Amino acid sequence: MKQIQEYSAITVKEYSRDWKIQRIIERTLQMMIELCVDIANHIIADKKYRIPTSYSDTFQVLEEEDIISKKQYKTMKNMAQFRNIIVHHYDKIDEAIVVNILRRNLKDFFEYRDSVLKIIK
Repeated sequence: MKQIQEYSAITVKEYSRDWKIQRIIERTLQMMIELCVDIANHIIADKKYRIPTSYSDTFQVLEEEDIISKKQYKTMKNMAQFRNIIVHHYDKIDEAIVVNILRRNLKDFFEYRDSVLKIIK
């Protein structure tokens, strides 16, 4: 997380000009999102909740079980969908969305962590 926070002040222009920075940020976001999904899947398996049908649905299960809020569910669902774009449709990555995530949404990962830690402890 600290590594990606270094780029939180980047502009769309700076981001679009440097393919190395693009790869660092995109891959790091992908790993962060996948880690959130993995944690969710462990909780779901441990608690024997219903089996999710997709990455997005994984967060729906947590919302159904009151582990994350509806707002967090919507945010994490969007993150899961963004992860799919990074992995499967990398030619369609919207640079403005990436920069917006860096500037406004990194805190969402901390909020998610705090929510799941309540059930893990």
